[in-house]
Amino acid sequence: MLNLIAIIVSLTALFAWLNHRFIRLPTTIGVMAIALALSAGMHGLSWLGYTALEDHAENLLSRIDFNKLLMDGMLSFLLFAGALHVDLDRLKRYRWSIGFLATFGVVISTLTIGAAAYYLLGLFGFAVPFMYCLVFGALISPTDPIAVLGILRQANAPVDLELRIVGESLFNDGVAVVVFTLLLGAATGSEALTFTHAGKLFLIEAGGGVALGLVVGGLAYWLMRSIDEYRIEVLISLAVVLGGYALALALHASGPIAMVVAGLLVGNKARKSAMSDVTREQLDAFWELIDEILNTLLFVLIGLEVLLIPFESGLLWVGGALIAIMLIVRFSTIGVPIMLLRKQLGFRKGSIRILTWGGLRGGISVALALAIPSGEARDILLTITYMIVLFSILVQGLSIGHVVQRLLDKEQP
Repeated sequence: MLNLIAIIVSLTALFAWLNHRFIRLPTTIGVMAIALALSAGMHGLSWLGYTALEDHAENLLSRIDFNKLLMDGMLSFLLFAGALHVDLDRLKRYRWSIGFLATFGVVISTLTIGAAAYYLLGLFGFAVPFMYCLVFGALISPTDPIAVLGILRQANAPVDLELRIVGESLFNDGVAVVVFTLLLGAATGSEALTFTHAGKLFLIEAGGGVALGLVVGGLAYWLMRSIDEYRIEVLISLAVVLGGYALALALHASGPIAMVVAGLLVGNKARKSAMSDVTREQLDAFWELIDEILNTLLFVLIGLEVLLIPFESGLLWVGGALIAIMLIVRFSTIGVPIMLLRKQLGFRKGSIRILTWGGLRGGISVALALAIPSGEARDILLTITYMIVLFSILVQGLSIGHVVQRLLDKEQP
């Protein structure tokens, strides 16, 4: 395992250097593009008869449990780091729009995309049960904060739009995981799909996540306020993530939601009244570095994991159609409430386009797809998920800056 870690970290460092030195794309997109090019190169050599390199790479990657690595490891750090720098006072102004997108938006998207996937897969001869298609709708619906955060900052998006997209992304993955868990249990026959069970699961997972985040974040605030030593305070923040997420898993509460709530508390309440200037500077530097390193590692893994995806040419048409449907659903989910309540919700002109195009899908969708039990349905849905994630990051991620800039140019007198 140590050798595997060394290889992945070394490749990540090399890809990051190549991107910074020659390609100049946003770091996460650049390293993923290089990793994809490397994967394509190995696949090309294999097609020509030189299979040893691809076989060795696949053997190494198969030892990585991507779902466990992201959902039980990296995600807690990334969500806490993302929430740490969100202004809670500003976020409260947009709580209704964020709450709608992170809850009803996910449910509407799950049902619509799931139904569309069932129809399209059947049309092209792929037999996937309807419940599994709904599982796919749940895992592909949440926008990914890991993919969104860095790209929006580099795009210089207006603060209000950045807060809405980031706020939605930080919360909706927790909601989507609950919906995914509920539907996957029904699809595999391990749990009954009833309103009572769904309500109980939401209460325990989502409500428990909020409560745990408040307790852990509040404890961290109290501990930090009682001392003035940045090394210990940084260590406390690290304990919040590791201990809080482990506790959430043990209590069957939503770890992602708990980390977001704890991050908001530490990043706002503790930052304002429990930290010295030195502590704030050191804490920010520590978590920004953690965020950058883990993000870069994650996107390299996404680019390399493509070697393990069983692509079928017929799924290209299904994936392409679902990408269009996904964007239409997001446009509708966002556009209708904005057009009806633009003044009440305080949306600027052009918000619909940016919120639609800025709703990137990323590693969380891939990790959830990998959690589906092995079988033909899993292979089909994993392939489509990968296609959508690659399109989202490479196409939407690279062009969102231009969309934002056009909005800013129109607003200038």
